[in-house]
Amino acid sequence: MDGTDSGAEVTALDDRVVPFTVPDLDVRGRVVRLGSSIDTILARHGYPDAVARVLGEAAALTVLLGTALKFEGRFQLQTKSDGPISMLVVDFNAPDVYRAVAHFDAERLAEAEAAGLLSTGDLLGEGHLAMTVDQGSVATRYQGLVALTRQSLEEAAHQYFRQSEQIPSRVRLGVGSIVTGEGRQWRAGGLLVQFMPHSIDRLRAADIHPGDAPQGHEILTASDPDGIDDDAWTEARSLVETIEDHELLDPLLESERLLYRLFHERGARVFEPVLVREECRCSRERVLGMLRGFSPEDRKAMVADDGQLAVTCEFCSRRYVFTPGEVEDGLSAEA
Repeated sequence: MDGTDSGAEVTALDDRVVPFTVPDLDVRGRVVRLGSSIDTILARHGYPDAVARVLGEAAALTVLLGTALKFEGRFQLQTKSDGPISMLVVDFNAPDVYRAVAHFDAERLAEAEAAGLLSTGDLLGEGHLAMTVDQGSVATRYQGLVALTRQSLEEAAHQYFRQSEQIPSRVRLGVGSIVTGEGRQWRAGGLLVQFMPHSIDRLRAADIHPGDAPQGHEILTASDPDGIDDDAWTEARSLVETIEDHELLDPLLESERLLYRLFHERGARVFEPVLVREECRCSRERVLGMLRGFSPEDRKAMVADDGQLAVTCEFCSRRYVFTPGEVEDGLSAEA
């Protein structure tokens, strides 16, 4: 495969994103494999398997998209919906740090399990998915919204690219666990491929409904939801659809080998991988600043019976304890 050194030693395969292009097909993309980082997040909260799987998918998708940022900023994926999993939040701080959390209703989740309704769409239900790019100021913040209508996160991602960026894209996500000498470990993986032809004419879709066009007309037979009838994109999509979950999750299968399996006839060019890690952005200073943003009445109501204010980070479960004096002293100094 172009761009790889066959004599190089195999380095760690997990918690990294491999960018690639396939020039002959005019596509670019990235492959992500998450190992210890996603296992740490999911094990920390002890999520039920169904919740862990959906949050793992969201984390893999977020890392795929976040590592494409060309600046120091933050990319966030958030869902709010009426299903057993009411909210997912995954933050990615460029260039390489992410965190994730899920909110769910245990009783409704048990009912869904009893009914066998455990697809991602069933668990999220209806609502919306928001993807936010934040470069540090309101003026540079962009948000794209996708309606959740019980579809998969893969399909929601396709809709996001179709509506917000108008780039034909395909995503494959996989989450599962393996048993090692250290016990059960969660893993997540994903692949994103996008069609980026040099000629914009190849991106144009039919904007007029074909009406009573005869059966077999090319507009009716175009199988791409984006309406792109291009041989290169059709081939790329077809190859991505052959990916099986175990290929995204196998700890011994390099991302480069997966790309070779997919595109060896066309030749893929692989670039320097991006290593990612799990890390929370919370700090004592950030939490203190948050507390000072509440009204005096609200802060007073937060004081526990022991006379202290305690805040637990929902992402990393770290607990911060303050005295009312610590909070008020800071306000006095600012005044």
